[in-house]
Amino acid sequence: MIRLGVNIDHVATLRQARRGIEPEPVAAAMLAMLGGADGITVHLREDRRHIQDRDVRVLRQVVPRLNLEMACTAEITNIARELLPDEATLVPEKRQELTTEGGLDVLANEHVVAPTIERLSEKGILVSLFIDPDVKQVEISRKLGAQAVELQTASYSEAKSEAARLDAISELATATTAARELGLHVHMGHGLNYTNVQPIVRIVGVEELNIGHSIVSRAVLVGMERAVREMKEAMMAHFPLAKLNK
Repeated sequence: MIRLGVNIDHVATLRQARRGIEPEPVAAAMLAMLGGADGITVHLREDRRHIQDRDVRVLRQVVPRLNLEMACTAEITNIARELLPDEATLVPEKRQELTTEGGLDVLANEHVVAPTIERLSEKGILVSLFIDPDVKQVEISRKLGAQAVELQTASYSEAKSEAARLDAISELATATTAARELGLHVHMGHGLNYTNVQPIVRIVGVEELNIGHSIVSRAVLVGMERAVREMKEAMMAHFPLAKLNK
């Protein structure tokens, strides 16, 4: 069964709009777990625009599976080494972006990615790299010692035509096969929602999806527990169908 990691960053975004104390991201995480989430994902950005250090520290104490998204910086790496999340996902980060744009170019940034992987791995943290569904990026990820890759699904979720959508699915399936053959765990995320998630869960080898904005948006209307439960139901709805890559 494919795991669902619920990203609660935008619960914190709403809180930070007033620099107040509500809504409480930790409470959202607890409700997400009650709704069936298999883990919680948060991105501790350098500019602290949403998730704060305090949030990660409290979550580490109460969440059974915590995935910390992070840039390859000394400051955030030191925090991760102290808090010991179950998983650290290395992502690109730009101050001016609204959300993470595209995958981490591991080939171009080997000089910072490699030592970050090493420092996290020393502490027993599973390291995943958020990358584009490109076989070369998959191969260098394995070479540098990552244990997992999270294939970014933006090309699929933002496709404007059926042909583009099918091409994106094909790229994801090919990259997944390559990663699995190299012994990497495969996760996916970015722009997935209740209506486009089904083809993704039918790709052989995918172990985990990380979904945030769609779930938090739904939770504003129906509550976090129900929103997560509905996403799990959407993921399972077509799971028994024929797989896309064999």
